[in-house]
Amino acid sequence: MNQRPFKILGVQQIAIGGLDKARLRTLWVEMLGVPVTGNFRSAGENVDEDICTIGRGPHAVEVDLMQPLDPDKKPAVHATPLNHVGLWVDDLPKAYAWLTEQGVRFAPGGIRKGAAGHDICFLHPKANDAFPIAGEGVLIELVQAPPDVIAALA
Repeated sequence: MNQRPFKILGVQQIAIGGLDKARLRTLWVEMLGVPVTGNFRSAGENVDEDICTIGRGPHAVEVDLMQPLDPDKKPAVHATPLNHVGLWVDDLPKAYAWLTEQGVRFAPGGIRKGAAGHDICFLHPKANDAFPIAGEGVLIELVQAPPDVIAALA
């Protein structure tokens, strides 16, 4: 196998989906005390999400509480309660290119801006004939780490 031209630095986020974001907030915000630090709403991603944060600085981990804008449309952010796991990566374009060359399947959309403003892409949860490597049932988000996170975690 070729030398990997990027490094996974740590967990950036976990995303939890449900039909009613208020129920998720009851547990994560009211009961566990995880503060809401932002919100994101996107018709294209079919999501209304509260961004919560555990920890500080480069060790902060987002806990995204998501509900669909329309439960009958895709992506169905509520269909899998643990929607996805986000990983910091030091060089997203290199990771995307190299992983694609190795046969990793990515979800449609390529590299794009995510809810928190970082460049992101998603590894598809299911492999296919053209791309035999995937998340084995888990949607995995790769997130471009900003310079301060790279310095702290590298």
